[in-house]
Amino acid sequence: MEKTNSKILTLSFAVAGALIGLTTHLLLKAFAGAFGVVARFSDSDLVRHGLPVAVGLVVFAALQFNPAVKAWGEEVVTEIRKVVWPSRKDTTAMTIVCIVMVLVSSVIISTFDLISGFFINYLMK
Repeated sequence: MEKTNSKILTLSFAVAGALIGLTTHLLLKAFAGAFGVVARFSDSDLVRHGLPVAVGLVVFAALQFNPAVKAWGEEVVTEIRKVVWPSRKDTTAMTIVCIVMVLVSSVIISTFDLISGFFINYLMK
């Protein structure tokens, strides 16, 4: 495994662990508002702050030290390096095309909505 790929994988696994920790924190907060048992459980600072950190560290360790996951990640990084990314000019052109198509579609849908609204109001009266 290249040293650069190893750094990318470690950073990716750390970000995954942080996101899982944040998700755990937010779920604890949401469930504490909905369930009294969870609210009493999460009154402790150890649970409220320690549990998400512990879950994030466990996820990071599980990803970082699992050989199958590391091999999969190495393959992903290798394949991503092979991708031919579009130029800035192509990206700008395709973005403009998408924006124009969204605007045209919104005008068409809004027109149909307006006409059908008038028609329904006419029938209701």
